[in-house]
Amino acid sequence: MTHAQTLARKIVLRLVSRLSTGSLELVEPGGRRLLLGPGGAPSATVQVRDPRVWPALLHGSRGLAEAYADGLWDSPDPVAVVRVAARNVQGLDALRRRIAPLRVPAQHAGAVRRRTTARRARSDVRAHYDLGNDLFELMLDDTMMYSAASFETADTPLRVASIAKLDLICDKLGLGPEDHVLEIGTGWGGFAVHAATTRGCQVTTTTISAEQRAYAARRVAEEGVADRVAVLDQDYRDLRGRYTRLVSVEMIEAVGWRDFGTFFGRCSRLLTEDGAMLLQAITMDDRAYEVEKASRSFIRTHIFPNGCLPSQAVVARCVARETDMDMVHHEDLTADYALTLAHWRANLEAAAERLGAVGYDERFRRLWRMYLSYCEAGFAERRIKAGQTMLVKPGWRGRVPATAGAALAGLEGAAAVPARAVG
Repeated sequence: MTHAQTLARKIVLRLVSRLSTGSLELVEPGGRRLLLGPGGAPSATVQVRDPRVWPALLHGSRGLAEAYADGLWDSPDPVAVVRVAARNVQGLDALRRRIAPLRVPAQHAGAVRRRTTARRARSDVRAHYDLGNDLFELMLDDTMMYSAASFETADTPLRVASIAKLDLICDKLGLGPEDHVLEIGTGWGGFAVHAATTRGCQVTTTTISAEQRAYAARRVAEEGVADRVAVLDQDYRDLRGRYTRLVSVEMIEAVGWRDFGTFFGRCSRLLTEDGAMLLQAITMDDRAYEVEKASRSFIRTHIFPNGCLPSQAVVARCVARETDMDMVHHEDLTADYALTLAHWRANLEAAAERLGAVGYDERFRRLWRMYLSYCEAGFAERRIKAGQTMLVKPGWRGRVPATAGAALAGLEGAAAVPARAVG
């Protein structure tokens, strides 16, 4: 090892030696083994393949993921590795919160330079969603839903859970033939086709991904609902008209933290006075928001360029400041997302040879294995959360179905809808 690698190893081992829960076994070249932590769950094993891993690990989640993609370390269970880390970051969280105010001026200056304009948004979306439909067809079930499913039990098949999630959205909004629904974030057309075929409503859906739009338009035609579904190529800021219902499923994460208020303001203006909106979103803890919103994390640099997770408190503040809507319901889907990701990861593992044959090399596959593992662990440990929030205009007089759970204020700390039997 070089001097720099030796020093980095000492620093990393000193940090890891402070584990307060769980256990981590480090296996180094030559068979040297170190067992760290007090023991118990979660438990993970890391096999060091190359000493270059040590300096990389000093760069946080980005260094961890890049080193894994490059084969500098391995593990029989990357999810367990991230879960051990997630259980033991409280001290680091506290330190980062203390220094966060010092970083605010630089964050705001950087945000001005990297503001999520319509042009930049298209570029960022293409970097992920236009990687090729082959990839997503192999990873997802045939509904092509790239968002948290809704599992009745841990054994529920992914496709069944995906359809259950779509029905949950339709039921909460009370969709029927008299509705004209706007969907911001088409994906591959799963919701639009489902709503049109099962509820008979009109759907206008928009995406700024060329690959997704072409796929969704073809799917709409094949399902025979072209008279009820229009697929647009428009940024949310350019949308006009009035709709009785609005749906956005895990699109807000691409909006950017400077524009959350703009997003909700536009949504409110697009709804009729008796309209309602269903937002499905991945969120972070409000206590981590200021630290994480503009960080150079693994996910923001390699998977979703310039993305940002809101917190439930940020959503509530934006809704209060920029709209005349009220939050009437929130349902937690965090445990469901961990299960969803486990299915996606298993699908990609099973399709490794086919992925390689169509051009996704070993480094790409390792990077995406880490991405899915990282997110699965985050939801399993509730470092990140997922949920559906229902927002309504002043003239709305409907009811959220009893099967969807009790109405909530939607803020962090509010009592959650009773969990289904998952995990």
